[in-house]
Amino acid sequence: MLKTLFPAFAAVVMLAACSSSDTSNASGAAGAGAGGAGGAGGSRIARPGSQEDLVANVGDRVFFDTDKSTINGSTPPARNNGQTLDKQAAWLKQYPQNMVTIAGNADERGTTEYNLALGQRRAQAAQAYLVARGVAQSRINVVSYGKERPTALGSTADAWAQNRNAITSVR
Repeated sequence: MLKTLFPAFAAVVMLAACSSSDTSNASGAAGAGAGGAGGAGGSRIARPGSQEDLVANVGDRVFFDTDKSTINGSTPPARNNGQTLDKQAAWLKQYPQNMVTIAGNADERGTTEYNLALGQRRAQAAQAYLVARGVAQSRINVVSYGKERPTALGSTADAWAQNRNAITSVR
């Protein structure tokens, strides 16, 4: 009986040795987006100063009212922009080695040219807010994607509200 159980036991031990419990994220995942760094099977602790840390502990985006680039808007998504940007400024001061890009975006309505200009104004407004809070302008790059990189798909008021944003990314 021992002769028949030994090969089965050995196979189980060998298979167990082949599995890996490493859950580290070596890629740096700069494009983690709003979902942050987590995986199916468990949460990961974000490396301090990483994009995942920014997303999870500070917030990487601010939202804007329709056709506006003012920081504190009147709609619910745009009301707390100052708080988010204050947290970003403090985070950037805590990690002075980090450079960031702020990408301004718009919803799908309007012309490509109009939305590129609007996205640029939104990114510049977020940049100006951070600079006014003591972050060196040289650490902040701005870019506009207009309506070309929506974060929410669809032609609904909710999707449009999510796409009127400025997203800060560690570079």
